Amino acid sequence: MSTAVPESDLSEDERAGLALVRESGGIHQSDFWKELDVDSRKGSRIVESLVQKGFVEREDSVYNGHNTYYITSPARDRDFSLLLAGDMLSPFIGDDIDTRSDTFSRWIMNLAYEEYNDIR
Repeated sequence: MSTAVPESDLSEDERAGLALVRESGGIHQSDFWKELDVDSRKGSRIVESLVQKGFVEREDSVYNGHNTYYITSPARDRDFSLLLAGDMLSPFIGDDIDTRSDTFSRWIMNLAYEEYNDIR
């Protein structure tokens, strides 16, 4: 779902909710409305509006023994740069993680090289 509505057209509450989701990296709806200091009904309306406009995604979740939703930014809005070292994807993505592997060593060296170049 694409966002046909520009962020500038969101209400103040919607912008605050979107900022909260982005800053937290994801939040349970039961915490969302508490963080925004609104009641659960208003919090649900804000989330529903952001979902309909394509700014957030919502999935069923159980949190503290209660059914709720987990709200995240769509994948296209997430920053995956922290998983990269140069053009190498982190070897920690996947099932087989071997910290003694050449792939892991090359990835660490790429991180060090990037850090070194940023300092110079």
